[in-house]
Parts: sequence; C-alpha cells; structure tokens
Amino acid sequence: MGIFSKKLGIDLGTANTLVFVPGKGIVLNEPSVVAVSEQDNKILAIGFDAKDMIGKTPDSIIAYRPMKDGVIADYRVTEAMLRYFINKAMGKFNLFKPDVMVSVPAGVTSTERRAVVEAAIKAGAKNAYVVKEPILAAIGAGIPIYESKGHMVVDIGGGTTDVAVISLGGIVASTSVKCAGNKIDQAIADYIKKTFNLAIGDRTAEEVKIKIGAAINLEEELRVTIKGRDFIQGLPRSAQVGTNEIVKAIDGELKQIIKAIKDVLQETPPELASDIIDHGIIMTGGSSMLRNLPDLVYRKTGVKATLAEDALYCVAKGTGIALDHLDVYKKTVLSKK
Repeated sequence: MGIFSKKLGIDLGTANTLVFVPGKGIVLNEPSVVAVSEQDNKILAIGFDAKDMIGKTPDSIIAYRPMKDGVIADYRVTEAMLRYFINKAMGKFNLFKPDVMVSVPAGVTSTERRAVVEAAIKAGAKNAYVVKEPILAAIGAGIPIYESKGHMVVDIGGGTTDVAVISLGGIVASTSVKCAGNKIDQAIADYIKKTFNLAIGDRTAEEVKIKIGAAINLEEELRVTIKGRDFIQGLPRSAQVGTNEIVKAIDGELKQIIKAIKDVLQETPPELASDIIDHGIIMTGGSSMLRNLPDLVYRKTGVKATLAEDALYCVAKGTGIALDHLDVYKKTVLSKK
C-alpha cells in the first residue's frame, strides 16, 4: 500500500481526532485542539502541540476546540485542522489526493454536513464522504448493519452521546445529547471544588475519572490523591478521593445519558425493540469505558449492555471498513462532492 494508499477515514471528535488508513489501522490520534493567537487570529499549533498549551497559555493565545459539543463551531479552524491531519497522515511527499471519509454526529444538519465536505475538499481531499457516527460505530463494532434486525448503539464520546437504533443500514430512531466525557470531567472538577475547596484543571479531572471513576458504587473503592490549588489560601494542596464519591459527583451526567437511551428505546418500533432485547445494547466511544457503565445501563433499562471491543476506536475502524467497501455501504454514505 504505502504511498498509494489513497484512502483516509477521519473520526472528527470533540476531544480527539483519529485518522484511520485501511490496511494500516490508526495512524494518528491527536486532540481536536487548535491554538490561535488572539491579535491576528493566526493558527499557531494543532493537535498535541496545541493541547499542551491549554491552561498554560499566555492570554494572547487561545486554545480552541473547533468541534465543541460535536458540531463544527468554527469553519476556518476546522478546515485548518483537517488539512493538518490529512497532510500528517499522508506524509509530506504525497502527490495523490486521498478519498476521505469523515464521521459526523447523528444530529448534524445538512448545512453542517456540507461544511464538513467542503472543508475536507479544501483541505486536500479528492472525494469527501460523510457518514453519521452511530453507523460507523456500529460497523466498527462488528454489527451487521444491513440485516433487517434492530441494533442499538450508544456512542459516548467527549462532547456528545449519540444513541441510535440501526436497521437495514439506516438510523431508525436516534438522539444526541451534549452530555459525555467532557461534562463528566467538569462534574468531577466541580465536586472537588465544592467538597475539598480545591481547584483542579480539566486534565486532572479526566485522570481522576480514568483512574478511579465508576458508574456504580464499588465495595472495594479505588482511591487517588489529587493535587490542586486551595481556593481559600491560594496555595497548592493535595487531597484523597475515592470511587464512590466520584459516582455521586457524576450522577447527574449519567442520568442524562440513561435518559437519552430510554428516550430512543421509547420511540423504537416494537418489532425492532424485541431485537434489541435479544442483542442488547452495544456501547462504543471512550467514555463508555467508565467502570460498570454497562451494568448501570442494564439496571436502568432492563436491556443488557456490552462494551464493544476497542470501544475508543470503533468509529475510526468503521470509517476504514466503509471506505474499503464503499459499494456495499453506498446507501449509508451521505454526500459525495
């Protein structure tokens, strides 16, 4: 393949962007962050380099997440980001323009969809295809989406939770809520601020979630020491926090995610609902890896939930599979040029 592999799948996420090359796998996984200088609005850094600047930047540099809440907040910045990721994945000396497939949230409007296609073409794609995220997540999780059976996918990312019932290659019922990993991190930071008078950053909150977070109380609690700035004295200080406190802290966010799942189950046609009881709910996306989240979903909905293999990479893998079999997935692939 090497230099001739002219296909790229891009999972344009709120938190991270993954680039997938069929036959090679994931070649790039960087934060969806762009650093912009305030004075002349120039783009200074993208990806890892930009994320390193978050929370540490002089006021004149703004670290910007163009995919806030899973929609494109800023067209120009998104285009620059796509160009950076495409060039980085293709290598410097590539003369071929790649076919690019980009994942978009299920709730995306046709205008936003066109914007993504246009941004990808401007950023150097020969053809750009756009596919809805839950469909790609399902393909990547190995769900046979063209059967006339109902499958439910819950994709919990950084900015959005997408819940969709898929049958015959299309989305039958779906919802997208702006409550996912980032909001969970925020809730943890707020809780630690309230309980310990300790200010911690997004990054620390995310680490706490990954190290000890859970969706249901654990008998054997995990504990972690958090370091932050004391609100009252303004000095650095550390405190200990345990899993069950985090469970309590993120309860509201988990409730919203469960509600989204219930809403979609309620609008699912009865025939498909019985399929979902048989197959269960497939959970994908980085934040679905929160300890015992599938358990919580089962307790609250009565439908068994399983975490997909490589949950973090399902959407990216789905783009790769769909690109390799464009003819098969024609019906699902939205726009060409």
